[in-house]
Amino acid sequence: MKFNSPLRRAATVLAGALIGFGGAAVVTAPASAHASTVSGKAVCDTATGTRIVTWTLTNDYPTDATVADLTTTPTAVEKAAAGNLVIPKSAHGRDGELTLTQQVTGDAREATISFTSIWSADGYVDEHNSARVDLSEPCAPVETPCVEAGKATFHHTFGVNGKSSTATVSLDEGVKLCEGEPVTLVSYFTPRPQFSVPQYEFDRDTGTITNEQRSVTLEVSVPDCNTQVDLFFGSDKDIISEITENGPRYGDKKLGSKSGLGARSKGPHGWYNGGQQGCQTPAVEPLSQCDGTIALNLSNNGEISRYAVDFTVTAGDFRKTVTIDAGKGETVTVPAGAGTVTVSAEGMDDVTYDWERSEDCEWPTVIVENDCETVAITVENPKGVTPAIAKITYGDKTETMTVAAGKSEQVAFKLGRATYATIDLPELGVEPIKATLEGLECENGGGGGGKADEPTLPVTGPVAGGIAGGAALLLLAGGALFLISRRRKITFTA
Repeated sequence: MKFNSPLRRAATVLAGALIGFGGAAVVTAPASAHASTVSGKAVCDTATGTRIVTWTLTNDYPTDATVADLTTTPTAVEKAAAGNLVIPKSAHGRDGELTLTQQVTGDAREATISFTSIWSADGYVDEHNSARVDLSEPCAPVETPCVEAGKATFHHTFGVNGKSSTATVSLDEGVKLCEGEPVTLVSYFTPRPQFSVPQYEFDRDTGTITNEQRSVTLEVSVPDCNTQVDLFFGSDKDIISEITENGPRYGDKKLGSKSGLGARSKGPHGWYNGGQQGCQTPAVEPLSQCDGTIALNLSNNGEISRYAVDFTVTAGDFRKTVTIDAGKGETVTVPAGAGTVTVSAEGMDDVTYDWERSEDCEWPTVIVENDCETVAITVENPKGVTPAIAKITYGDKTETMTVAAGKSEQVAFKLGRATYATIDLPELGVEPIKATLEGLECENGGGGGGKADEPTLPVTGPVAGGIAGGAALLLLAGGALFLISRRRKITFTA
């Protein structure tokens, strides 16, 4: 039986509609389950004035989504260079998240992001992902307050190497000075390799640390003798040119001190004491004088001479100590015949010296006289020379005499058959001289015409370094005048 009532027709239409709606729901449900979102937030880094934008990308589907076509303005995000970016899958009822960071500097008014999400599990693509963050609010670094000089902190290096010293002083990171900080490196001459006074400035170098020039390097020369080097907070106006016993000091202004201004800088001790020799230049120049004395020219005027030197002179029983100031000199005379001279001084090897006759000293004169009865020989010694010992031989007789400076001595022999006399001056370094007696025909034969024994005269001087001499035999009225040397006058000079 068939029912065609209106009620049956309405039921049929309603059933068809429900089936249609159900089919549509089955088809569209997967599309609504694939979704990714993005949101951004910006904060200001007040230390640098940089805006940090954080983008959060989400995935509500239970499989991972790959990020493609990522674009950000005005700068790239930090993780973009790492390769493929993936938004994790949702799990346990929570969406998966990927966080990206973008740093924006300058005056940008906004930051933007856009990308495409791809679910490789089923090939679904979501191209509609973008967001914008407003950057119109100002972002500037908070200005670091400056600090007074006494509260600033530093670090430094310091060292001495050979003939120079170098130091580098730097302002600590994050410290801003209210005004520049001067720092100085200075070197000194010193009496000892340990701390001692007086000290005299040798070299200096000064620099000023500022917020723009946060580090300075200083270098000074170091003397080639005992020295002190100081690195201190202060300008060249604070340099102590001469450090004395009761004078000012740098004290705890030296960098690396345990307290005070110098303690603001961390690093090694900013001071040095050392050296290998004294800052004096002792020197001796010994000069033999014709009278037998020795003139010692003592000096202390070298390039590094800054302190007095005590010279000690000894010779036999003679002893004398002389203090020579820097840049000065003095002469000490050692008496004739005192013996070997020794001069000692700090910073100098001992100097020893023996008197030596100079070739410029005047020589004695010998006069030989023959009157056919007596042979008389006179030796005259010039003034200003050493005493002369003369050993005179005639025939088989010998006489020795000492002739003082400026004096003359004579010895006489009875005329015999010998036709010459020998005059030996042993301390003068010349060879003995033979003087032939000629000019008179004496009955006993002495002085008569024989020529066999011509006098042997030194022409170029003895091998031992004697002086060239000459002689002449002058026959005058029964006598002979023999000169063994030309006269000279010499003055020792330094």
